Amino acid sequence: MGGLFGIVSTHQCSKALFYGTDYHSHLGTENGGLAILGERGFFNTIHSISQAQFKSKFADDYKQMNGSKGIGSINNDAPQPLIIRSKFGTFAIAATGLVSNKDALTQELLSAGVTFNEMTGGGVNMVELIARLINKGTSLVDGITRVQNLIEGSICILILKDEGIYAARDRFGRFPLVIGVNEAGERVVATEASSFQNLGFQLIRCLEPGEIVLLSPHEFKELKKGNPVKQVCAFLWIYTGDPSSSYEGISVEQARERCGRALARGDNTQADMVTGIPDSGIGHAIGYAMASGIPYRRPLVKYTPGYGRSYTPPSQDIRDLVATMKLIAVKDVIKGSRMIVCDDSIVRGTQIKNYTIRKLWDNGASEIHLRVACPPLMFPCRYGASTRSKSELASRRAIRALEGNDIEDIEAYLDVRTEKYKKMIEWIRKDLNLTSLKYLAIEDIIQAIGLPEKDLCLYCWRGR
Repeated sequence: MGGLFGIVSTHQCSKALFYGTDYHSHLGTENGGLAILGERGFFNTIHSISQAQFKSKFADDYKQMNGSKGIGSINNDAPQPLIIRSKFGTFAIAATGLVSNKDALTQELLSAGVTFNEMTGGGVNMVELIARLINKGTSLVDGITRVQNLIEGSICILILKDEGIYAARDRFGRFPLVIGVNEAGERVVATEASSFQNLGFQLIRCLEPGEIVLLSPHEFKELKKGNPVKQVCAFLWIYTGDPSSSYEGISVEQARERCGRALARGDNTQADMVTGIPDSGIGHAIGYAMASGIPYRRPLVKYTPGYGRSYTPPSQDIRDLVATMKLIAVKDVIKGSRMIVCDDSIVRGTQIKNYTIRKLWDNGASEIHLRVACPPLMFPCRYGASTRSKSELASRRAIRALEGNDIEDIEAYLDVRTEKYKKMIEWIRKDLNLTSLKYLAIEDIIQAIGLPEKDLCLYCWRGR
């Protein structure tokens, strides 16, 4: 997914830019970058954060950056922000999301004589592609609107110019952009509202899907109204978002607690404790414990926040390393215990099987009952850079094993009432070596989040 942060001030802003961007570290593990605009023009710095925390890479840089306006980014795909010279003048640009048709759009521009300077992993840098597409518009706003209509996927954009920061939320609002202000009148825009609190900013509103605004030192100006259709990614509340954040006015932590309560309803499993797999499983487990009356305990502890999320790194080797190292078992809590273990989701299933469940069995657990706060993931996300192929998904491996080959029509496996669904869950349970396994129904997720179903993107579960 990635995270964006921008600030417009009347004085030095590099410290707030540094910390505001750092508060998005849970959204990416590969690249970080800052760009600032001051009296001497633009200055940007980009580092790999795959082997070190954002803070350690940028702590010296931000102290050397001088300016009153800046943008920052953390992501897994495209090193950024980039400084672009265009017919609209020089600007810095950062973007998060996914352009599924990147190759086709790149070829179209190359055929028209456009050249690219930035390369990422052997391909064109997604952010430079977006900048070149914007440059084909009649204005920045027209160019951004053009991008929103051309791409397949989902993109949020920040553009830093002399007049301020242009901020654009993706066309259907799958991912957030929020605006904040402090007592001095400084304005900020970010992916995560949780980045505001400790920097002294108050959330004033979320951008609407497709909306474009300009934040300047003296005003907040709407340049393009939002779209009426909204499709917010439901996974924000289940896994992606920070517990202290809120989206569309709905708290992440409270939504997770409601998911946990829903998991506990009708579950008569006898257990000695409830626990959540750190970090995002904890809120779900707390809700389960509150509803069931079974005490919450911590048989697994995360060593340090320095170990990132095992789902987000693009390499399986890195995902496995993070999964191995970040959780330490508390043997005296585990030994002989019947455990309800809550987690946000099962994606590939390899890490929870090999590096979490195994630790619990090896340290003496007597029963392990896994409760998952969403249905089986069936389709790779088309709108954010996460799981890229069906074959990676645990549910698809189960279907392939049951059917003898990959099949296109999986409708029967989406319905919790069918025998095929039950056989799929049983296959996954055996594969993960669990005493029992239950998933939350999609209707319960919708109710826990609290938005109308039509306003949520549920593609990774339903395929539509």
